[in-house]
Amino acid sequence: MLVDAPSLYFRAYFGIPESAAKTAEGQPVNAVRGFLDMLAHLIRTRQPGRMVCAMDHDWRPDWRVALLPSYKAHRVAPEGGEVVPDTLTPQVPMLLDVLDALGITVTGAAGYEADDVLGTLSVTQPGPVEVVSGDRDLFQLVDDARGVRLLYVGRGVAKLEDCDDAAVRARYGVPADRYAEFAALRGDPSDGLPGVAGVGEKTAARLVDRYGDIPGILAALDDPGSGFAPGLRAKLTAARDYLAVAPKVVRVALDVPLPALPTELPTAPADPDRLIELAERWNLAGSTRRLVDALASRAG
Repeated sequence: MLVDAPSLYFRAYFGIPESAAKTAEGQPVNAVRGFLDMLAHLIRTRQPGRMVCAMDHDWRPDWRVALLPSYKAHRVAPEGGEVVPDTLTPQVPMLLDVLDALGITVTGAAGYEADDVLGTLSVTQPGPVEVVSGDRDLFQLVDDARGVRLLYVGRGVAKLEDCDDAAVRARYGVPADRYAEFAALRGDPSDGLPGVAGVGEKTAARLVDRYGDIPGILAALDDPGSGFAPGLRAKLTAARDYLAVAPKVVRVALDVPLPALPTELPTAPADPDRLIELAERWNLAGSTRRLVDALASRAG
């Protein structure tokens, strides 16, 4: 199980009121508590034998911005860095401390997003692999041949969607290995991807189905007999420069340099005394107990 940690802790932060999860000193721990409960649910219901949590060591890599300056530009804080709620930022080190005490592997890579780490692990780790995320871009990692599925948590972990290639096709009309092309055409305002003006999901899917990929679409634009409707040809022509770079931005890296990682999921905490101390300090006794119980449920 490969876990998109930022996707889950942001979801936890906004899903649990701060007032419902605080330390004795009043410090919010809603993101930590929610993340741990999500992880407990996933472990209890999916019973993975291996797990890695991926982190953003660079949420907006220079190489993506160089290709497309608008990439996540709307999420840059005035002083630089990502716009993150003030009460979420201090919770991330707390979460990492708890995961370390549990013995659950966490990793990231300089110059890459968590998505890229997940992508690389999905092709380098032996299958089957389940990727857990609420990020639609990770539909591109689904690979039936290698046993890679996406557990999409867009509606929450309790309502996760277990997606294989057929599920991606049913949802978007394209195979998983063409999702990046489709997403580049459609665009994604949350990532600063403008897409092609006037091209929605249905048109994007038809284009990918007919021409295979964006290089194929661009080649067809140069063919007067390719049969484009004049309006669509004009839209694609106007977006030619964008289309030349957008797939590289959307496509998840599969070659991130990562060290050898311990992936076995423990059945008991690596450092139980430290876990107890952290749980007491941060008022996380209930969520840590549920996670420890979930780990133990795999012992048999």
